[in-house]
Amino acid sequence: MYLCRHFFHADMAKPTLFTEYKERGRSHMWYVIQVRTGTEREIIRQCQTVIPKETLEKSFLPCFEEMKRYKGAWHKEQKLLFPGYVFLISGDPEQLYRSLKPVIGLTKLLKTGDQIISLTESEIQFLLRFGGTEQLVKMSTGFVEQAQVIILDGPLKGMEGYIKKIDRHRREASLELPMFGRILDVKVGLEIIGKK
Repeated sequence: MYLCRHFFHADMAKPTLFTEYKERGRSHMWYVIQVRTGTEREIIRQCQTVIPKETLEKSFLPCFEEMKRYKGAWHKEQKLLFPGYVFLISGDPEQLYRSLKPVIGLTKLLKTGDQIISLTESEIQFLLRFGGTEQLVKMSTGFVEQAQVIILDGPLKGMEGYIKKIDRHRREASLELPMFGRILDVKVGLEIIGKK
């Protein structure tokens, strides 16, 4: 199981919410690094060590809640929403790019030429809507009516069009999301409470 929490520099007094970056009036952009799946936490640790805190505002791993059954009961757990990706927030893309060079295990920084590309405003807003300021996609609940999934509550409400498949036994939905200039297959927690 992954520990899905935000990772901050050790000397930061309190976590900064995502929405506070714009309120400060500074231009902080979100960047994505592609890494080998399973190395996400190690990459974040290295980034916090080698990137100056003035350059790296925040590093994080968006996660989702899912239900797992063991020992005769259902348990809520957290997993990575985008395995193989690490998210960084910075107001200085050139310094961020230079600071990432000594990080071991980076597969790819999303960029064109020597310029790293930030997430678009619509991608950032989507992630904030989907995972909130904690970047944790909570469980959704819904039902199936005439082969259509109807979401009653949770982050999937209004996003039924992204659902490609549901697994009632595993309590999860498979989505196809347009992110990072491509279509990603993503799983999130979905409790189907009935069928009509």
